[in-house]
Amino acid sequence: METGRVASPMARTGRTTSGSVLDDAAPLAEVIRGDLVESVHLGHLVVLDPAGRPVVQVGNPTKPIWARSSLKPLQLVAMLRAGLELPDRLLALAAASHNGEQFHLEGVLQILASRGLGTGALQNTPDLPLYPPAALEWHLAPLGGGPGPASLAQNCSGKHAAMLVTCLAQGWDIETYLSPEHPLQRAIRATILELTGDAEVVMHTTVDGCGAPLFSTTLLGLARAFSTLGAAPTVDVISHEARVGRALSAHPDMVGGTGRDATLAMEAVPGLVAKDGAEGVYAAGLPDGSAIAFKVLDGSARARPAILAAALRAAGVAGLPGVYPGGLDGLGRVPVLGGGRSVGEVRAVFADAYEGRR
Repeated sequence: METGRVASPMARTGRTTSGSVLDDAAPLAEVIRGDLVESVHLGHLVVLDPAGRPVVQVGNPTKPIWARSSLKPLQLVAMLRAGLELPDRLLALAAASHNGEQFHLEGVLQILASRGLGTGALQNTPDLPLYPPAALEWHLAPLGGGPGPASLAQNCSGKHAAMLVTCLAQGWDIETYLSPEHPLQRAIRATILELTGDAEVVMHTTVDGCGAPLFSTTLLGLARAFSTLGAAPTVDVISHEARVGRALSAHPDMVGGTGRDATLAMEAVPGLVAKDGAEGVYAAGLPDGSAIAFKVLDGSARARPAILAAALRAAGVAGLPGVYPGGLDGLGRVPVLGGGRSVGEVRAVFADAYEGRR
């Protein structure tokens, strides 16, 4: 096992509320401009082999983190266990941080309509579509009744629509579905603890950007959970975990959309289950049970594609059937621009050491 450790001045001075996430942080990626390293992204990362053993470890993946939207596939498992029933395409949307493209918005309306609900039942934070062309289209011809921010257009609307439908399937109140004490949120919490294998003591609770309860995990636990999701369709096609894994890998366009790295990664690697999260988080599971999880400590999304591609290679994707190497190469290529042309790159610093190791 390889472990990088870097002392943090901020951690030493104690000027944080938890102090822990900075401890042992190590470089994950460098930003190279010309022939100099301009910036460095620190963080934590783990790659698990099919047996669940860490084969690559950078920093300390046992620190509690907010996994943000990387938790959505786990939340979806809990909803399926509670009676949610949707076609796979809409299940993928229920675990999405979608672009707000027309097909995403229409899918959310389909989820709501399956139980006779309208967009007024959604309680997620109003916003505009993430994808600029979709935001322009929203302004010109909004599905939500006006050109401004709306819950339907916000990237978590698929998850919230599925939460509402799950509540109705169980006869639970839909007005309070965002309360941490609501039966749905208690079920989600228990499912996250089960799938991650994290100790309950490391679980903290807060509110995510969309307004839903957010539960902390460790990166090691998150990787274990995605290992289960990635391998489940190959061993048990009827389990809830298998349905989630199959839905995401079969419908990557619903999980993100045009140009999104989670979508591109799942298109390049058949059977991959991948989900990005805000503030530099990522998790992915492969059909053989290998898995990865990482967090970029500065919260930047800039380095995520390069780190993701390198971590997937370290997990052995090159040896899996049907992998499109060009797609993986394109995913990991993050140019640094000067005057509108490439003058450097964002490079995962552990890439060379683990290229082709499996």
